[in-house]
Amino acid sequence: MTGFLASSKVGHDKDKVYVIMKEDAEYVWLADGEIKTVEKPKKKKKKHIQLIKYFNNEEIRSLLSEGKVVSDLEVMMALKKYKKQQMSDTGGK
Repeated sequence: MTGFLASSKVGHDKDKVYVIMKEDAEYVWLADGEIKTVEKPKKKKKKHIQLIKYFNNEEIRSLLSEGKVVSDLEVMMALKKYKKQQMSDTGGK
């Protein structure tokens, strides 16, 4: 799941979209590049997120799989690209 986008299903951040920076058996660490940075990602249980599989986030996934550092700017750009795609898919609604 590392490098994929995920939406929070519960909590005060419900419906917020993040990039999954790392994972273990029970938790994922999420970053949005602004409030939850790459340096201090949000820890959340896997059952509390919804994976967004259809969005191609290949750049960040490949960087993370190679063990390279991903910047907050790259995370913000991926989320901006996703939001732009959402707007065009829904006709701007």
